[in-house]
Amino acid sequence: MSVLIAMAVYSTEENKKDECLAKTLKSLDETVDLKKHKLRLSVNGATDETKKLIRYHSNIIDKVFWNESNLGTAEAINLVWREREPGQHCIKMDDDVVIHQAGWIELMCEAIAREPKLGIVGLKRKDCWERPWETSFEKKSELIYLPQEPGEKCIIVEAANHVMGTCQMYNSDLLDKMGYLFQPCKYGYDDVLASWRSHAGGFKNVFIPYIEIDHIDDGKTPYQIWKENHSKEVQKLVENIAHEYRNGSRSIYYNPFL
Repeated sequence: MSVLIAMAVYSTEENKKDECLAKTLKSLDETVDLKKHKLRLSVNGATDETKKLIRYHSNIIDKVFWNESNLGTAEAINLVWREREPGQHCIKMDDDVVIHQAGWIELMCEAIAREPKLGIVGLKRKDCWERPWETSFEKKSELIYLPQEPGEKCIIVEAANHVMGTCQMYNSDLLDKMGYLFQPCKYGYDDVLASWRSHAGGFKNVFIPYIEIDHIDDGKTPYQIWKENHSKEVQKLVENIAHEYRNGSRSIYYNPFL
């Protein structure tokens, strides 16, 4: 099965993300069969160095969307997902992550094949707080042994309320129900809201916690300060929207192209 990989790119002189993008693309080249799976970039902002990097890696990039302005993460990803084929799983990933093990996409696909009610399957950053031994609702997770036929390898996943959006695979069945990513702002919370939409649609969200990844943005630029302040400003709004998904007063379906 070919998977559609969507990456929102936002590189500016201020946020200094080009070095991160270079490492991320190199990581994908080393760990993903990009003749089989399709990598498409949706560029919200680019420096001259960004454009050079994209040209340098043109052999592994299937298509580039050059957006005229910063659309925000969700709408940038949605432009790519609009072209997904029927039954095709989609990946949303950031432009500042390094993945250290090959075959991770195939493992995600296999997890969904064994348990079709897995809505979102994510790779787990080292700073995520979900753990099986935690007791709070926000942090509690559960290890699940997926169905296994004789001769198949064991797959264990970690079910959680929220699967962080650094690198997520979305089950095609979930996308048929929820449509596209939604966020009420330019940055953040699309993954939080998608997780609640997935739950409301009758799916489970899980990490594959033993594929090592690194979030490589050191967060020391003025852009990081803006992101933190912006997140605080919209947090209450996001909580209200999540509550509406949970109680059924808001439809989980969202399609900005209608």
